[in-house]
Amino acid sequence: MGNVILSTAYLAPVQYYTKLYAYEDVCIEAEENYLKQTYRNRCHIASANGMQALSIPIEKPDTLKCLTKDIRVSEHGNWRHRHWHALVSAYNMSPFFEYYADDFQPFYERKYRFLFDLNEALRELVCSLIPLAVSVKYSTTYLAEYESGDYRERIRPKHVPKDDAFVQQPYYQVFQDKYGFLPNLSIVDLLFNMGPESLLILRDSFRLQTELL
Repeated sequence: MGNVILSTAYLAPVQYYTKLYAYEDVCIEAEENYLKQTYRNRCHIASANGMQALSIPIEKPDTLKCLTKDIRVSEHGNWRHRHWHALVSAYNMSPFFEYYADDFQPFYERKYRFLFDLNEALRELVCSLIPLAVSVKYSTTYLAEYESGDYRERIRPKHVPKDDAFVQQPYYQVFQDKYGFLPNLSIVDLLFNMGPESLLILRDSFRLQTELL
């Protein structure tokens, strides 16, 4: 496939990673103004109590607008400890958590100054573990319109915009017997539960436009 542009995201959902799987060239938006209540600073996981949201507290200037790349990570509420504890509690019994835990734990021990840097470091790790051979560049100026696949605002937690190219394929989840299959959770849910088969789920969850004709 051709080009796609995405926002940065914290442990982005499966839908996001199907774009990284399918597109030859990926642009991560670095010049946008920060938007609240998006995947830029939050993710969803499957816990013993159902779907759980994990949000990174942020610091932003006292201005109306601020570039996402300038958003700083706050240490408020000891979030790094809480997020890692939540991941351990949710996935300790999953088939592949023990295999990948040492890769992720350092991200919850190191203090990142900027949200964008943390997000991108985690994305690079996930791509290396799945693995996804993806060519990523960063925007140098903000474009209100993009030439092809623009998913900057189409992958959001509060609503599900139309995306015919994404068809979530079910996979094993630890608490599925209790809550049923929970779709489009963070990529770590897929990775910890399916390990090397994560790539196959991403492949099968992406539908070529020609298949819709």
